Amino acid sequence: PSLTYHCQIIKMKLTIAASLIATASAFSSFNGASIAAPKSTSALQMSTGMGINGFGRIGRLVARIIMDDDDCELNAINAGSATADYMAYQYKYDTIHGIAKGTVESEEGALILNGKKVSTSNCRDPSEVGWGEKNAEYVCESTGIFLTQEKAKSIIDGGAKKVIYSAPAKDDSLTCVVGVNEDEYTGQTDYISCASCTTNGLAPMVKAINDEFGIEEALMTTVHAMTATQ
Repeated sequence: PSLTYHCQIIKMKLTIAASLIATASAFSSFNGASIAAPKSTSALQMSTGMGINGFGRIGRLVARIIMDDDDCELNAINAGSATADYMAYQYKYDTIHGIAKGTVESEEGALILNGKKVSTSNCRDPSEVGWGEKNAEYVCESTGIFLTQEKAKSIIDGGAKKVIYSAPAKDDSLTCVVGVNEDEYTGQTDYISCASCTTNGLAPMVKAINDEFGIEEALMTTVHAMTATQ
């Protein structure tokens, strides 16, 4: 296949992966079933091997969305100190989004979601996970720690091909908001940020209004649940 063909595949996979992560981090009304990444309809369609580094709230929502999307395959989760049985409990029950659909089981070193075994690990250093060996080409970085290219390189060193931050980058990594500027990604980098939840909530609306009418002045107010840092 030509180089152009490969570039199209890479861009398509990145767009699918980024849209999954942006969906999970942008708003809290998602129930795990109503929204999925855009389906590919061309001859380029293929399953994208996915991994998740960090199994907190966003990581678990990303996992739910991946499991509901035929274009993606969840193959690896790195969860710090959490055991597989506790990960299964956290994944299955969510106060806002309800009980995960399908079956949720666990065994040592793995979650079994809808009958599919997903490898789990407890590595503080993501380079030790073995993402490549587990066919996790695209990894969602959702620990909030590896948000620069220098730090996220450890995920690439572990065998991943691309890293997608679920939070704003702390360096000059490319930031893309799906529906706003994802066309800026042309395969030129292995690191991409999906921006913040506020940005994902605001930017698409601002773009639509500005493109159609123009904006001279605006005021934005964020209503946010209390977190450890906000």
